[in-house]
Amino acid sequence: MTEDVQKHSVHTLVFRSLKRTHDMFVSDHAKSIALDDESHKLKMGVKLKADYDAVLHLPILKEGKDRASHLSGSMEGHQNYAQPGEDESVTACQMCFQSLLEGGGTRNSALMRRAPTMPKPQWHPPWKLFRVISGHLGWVRSIAVEPGNQWFVTGSADRTIKIWDLASGKLKLSLTGHISTVRGVAVSNRSPYLFSCGEDKQVKCWDLEYNKVIRHYHGHLSAVYDLDLHPTIDVLVTCSRDATARVWDIRTKANVHTLTGHTNTVATVRCQAAEPQIITGSHDSTIRLWDLIAGKTRATLTNHKKSVRTLVLHPRQYTFASGSADNIKQWMFPDGNFIQNLSGHNAIINTLAVNSDGVLVSGADNGTIHMWDWRTGYNFQRIHAAVQPGSLDSESGIFACMFDHSESRLITAEADKTIKVYKEDDTATEESHPVNWKPEILKRKRF
Repeated sequence: MTEDVQKHSVHTLVFRSLKRTHDMFVSDHAKSIALDDESHKLKMGVKLKADYDAVLHLPILKEGKDRASHLSGSMEGHQNYAQPGEDESVTACQMCFQSLLEGGGTRNSALMRRAPTMPKPQWHPPWKLFRVISGHLGWVRSIAVEPGNQWFVTGSADRTIKIWDLASGKLKLSLTGHISTVRGVAVSNRSPYLFSCGEDKQVKCWDLEYNKVIRHYHGHLSAVYDLDLHPTIDVLVTCSRDATARVWDIRTKANVHTLTGHTNTVATVRCQAAEPQIITGSHDSTIRLWDLIAGKTRATLTNHKKSVRTLVLHPRQYTFASGSADNIKQWMFPDGNFIQNLSGHNAIINTLAVNSDGVLVSGADNGTIHMWDWRTGYNFQRIHAAVQPGSLDSESGIFACMFDHSESRLITAEADKTIKVYKEDDTATEESHPVNWKPEILKRKRF
């Protein structure tokens, strides 16, 4: 007779099977597989080669000669993959792992580069107010110094152009002819001519031997904001609220080129003998570098986010700076490569000036003047001159500034209807006015 087989549920059978399996392997339960020395050494050698080959040649600082020699010995075995039996590979790999795990110590110093720091700026003596010149009846908008450094010219919202003696500050001559604000003046170093432009759309050439207008340059459709003379050829460049810049032949009055491309007021223009010969800044927040021969744009710089109101060319370097409400930026010719930001003058920058000593001056709408070291961008002085008695505090604004040709005096044109002259403090020394400089880690350059 066959014995009756007891029937169980599937659930019970599954658990019995699990228990038998568990009992079979209980002796090895939770035990790791035995480590094979040869395979481990080979694995660590390959990992060392793959992950740390680029830094294995770097020295380990403050670790002692025995560790350094240990590492160099292990490196010799890792020019190719590590061979079994080379204990140095394991030791060297452990050292690399340990140096990565121990953050902040001396072990990982060899694997990390030191953060860049700001170079120490050149010391410049501070500038102080030397003279205040009154005479204009409106905002003073523009300045030009004649090549002989004997006198300078200012243009004003009172529609006049005045010529002043540079040494004494006394008025020498007033020229009338514009019927609106005079926004730009320039004195030729090739002929006895003075050029002016204004919000009346007019561009005039004055003969300073007869003190009268001898040429008009007609063509702009709106207010003319700035002008500049080419240093080596008889060409005048003007820029206007009509979003164009125009190139004029001084003698024939011919409009050689109309430089189009900006989409808003062109506020400033500068000329130089080298390429690019013309640079413009506009309220469309761009800077354009122009090909004078073709009359076309060769590069457009779009880094600024606000209107570009002023440009200045460095007298010795092949660089220039632009001023806007967001930043002062430095650029490299000929392609306009970005160099650095000069941040901190938190106002609308109307004017920039730079001298051969590397002093960059920025003048703003709120009446403040900042002095910068050109090379490092260090702001070494801030000036806020008081407005003249009888003027409102809101009439504290710098519209133009310029160094004279000796570069010992700085002339500013201001909203309180005055012209101010600044000089370096001759008594100042680096000990009495130390550079308040800290080698801070450089912030990332924002475009």
